[in-house]
Parts: sequence; structure tokens; C-alpha cells
Amino acid sequence: MRLWQVDAFTSEAFKGNPAAVCRLEQAAEEGWMQAVAAEMNLSETAFFWPEGSGYRLRWFTPVSEVPLCGHATLATAHVLWNELGVDRAAPLWFKTLSGELSATANDAGIELDFPVVQLDHLKGVDIPARLSAAARVDLAEAYAEPRRYVVELPEERMVREFQPQLGILQKLDRGLVITARSDGKPYDFVSRYFAVPFGVPEDPVTGSAHCSLAPYWRERLGKSDFLAYQASPRGGELRVRIDGERVYLTGQAVTVLRGELAV
Repeated sequence: MRLWQVDAFTSEAFKGNPAAVCRLEQAAEEGWMQAVAAEMNLSETAFFWPEGSGYRLRWFTPVSEVPLCGHATLATAHVLWNELGVDRAAPLWFKTLSGELSATANDAGIELDFPVVQLDHLKGVDIPARLSAAARVDLAEAYAEPRRYVVELPEERMVREFQPQLGILQKLDRGLVITARSDGKPYDFVSRYFAVPFGVPEDPVTGSAHCSLAPYWRERLGKSDFLAYQASPRGGELRVRIDGERVYLTGQAVTVLRGELAV
């Protein structure tokens, strides 16, 4: 079984978000896939195999399966086109826990077609005390979606300099996204994502988080196209476009490792 490690949402090796991508001929046992993901010890390991006219795609962190993952989908499309020689002229279609997703090659890189993830508004007493402590600000409001809390900080500097308290983050029932307007060009907004409850202290670049950040910043900035930067230590750039109930994420990817699973 062939396996690749790909840095996604970057044009440079050792930046962006690394994902392992494993090619299968058919579905594998779930416990085995989870064990491989734990062995890879990356924020996500993607497994794909042919199904119908496209592919089945599943994503695992070191501790659990996730319903949606942007960077590992980008990495899988990169592998199919650049490592396995699949024709780039036609879109790739993936059957996933979040429905059917597509990837299209264009001049800017690889564009992913993902669903919008809506945020619920939390106010005042509805905000968990642990969330305020984890965000390290006196929250007046916050937002939530099924896997993440989203908190806007007053300045980009605060996002970039944020020092997470992992012990507090571990006690949250969801991950934490912090975000802020960019101080200036070229980016519209910046963010970071701490997925401690899912075995990932800080995810370097998170495509799926931008499925909720896109509608959030559309409302605040009055636009539908963004250049976003995830300000983790590795860093990564995403082009984000929201259209109706879909979010289109564009990024680049680089292969850094090719191998075979021996078990």
C-alpha cells in the first residue's frame, strides 16, 4: 500500500499542513485505519479508494475519525494528479461523511468545493467559563459550530502572539479557533486553530475551519472573496470564496515523502 506525506496549503516544503495520504484498493477495517493514523501522528491521515466514478475518502486524526478535512483532501487531490497521473482536466469527486466533495485544478492550485458550516451565536452567560479562560480574553460573545468555538480577537497581533493553555483547551468539548481582521494587505483575516480535544494541539492550516470563517467574515467585511492566512508556526495561505451554501478553498501542495506500508 503506497503512502505519501504532502504539505498542503503551501508552495514550500516544510510549511503548510502535512497530511499522510494512503491509497487503498478497497475499504479497510476502521480500527486499522485509526492505527495507521496514530502511527503517522499527523493532524490527519487520509485514506482513499476507487468507488463508482470517483473515490471514497476518509480522514483520521491520531485519535479519531473526522467528518470534514480540507488539507488532507487537498493532499489527496495532489497525490492523484501529481503522483498517480490522473487526468487534471476533469474534477475529482470524493464521497465523504460530509457528502460529495470535488477538487478542481486551476492556475492558482487546487480548488475544493466544500459545504458552508454555520455558526451559532453565544452571548454572555451562554459562554462557558473555560472558553473565556482558554481564549485568554474577557469574552462578550463567541460563536460555535459542531466541532469548534470561534472567537474574534481585537488585533492580528494577538492572534499571532497567542500562547495556548493546553490544559484548559483539553477540557473544552470542542476545538478553539481564534481569528482577527488583518492589519493590512495582502490578507483579509488571520486565524489559528487549537484542536486539543481531537489529539491535535495546534493544526497548522485548517481548510474545514474556513467553512465557518467564510460566512463569519462575509458578514463583517461585506465581501465574498478572501485571502486568508493561518498564523501557526508553519503558516499557510488559503484563497476562500463563499457562494450560497458552498465554500471554495484554493491552495497549493508539495510532496515531501513517498513510501509503502509494510503491514
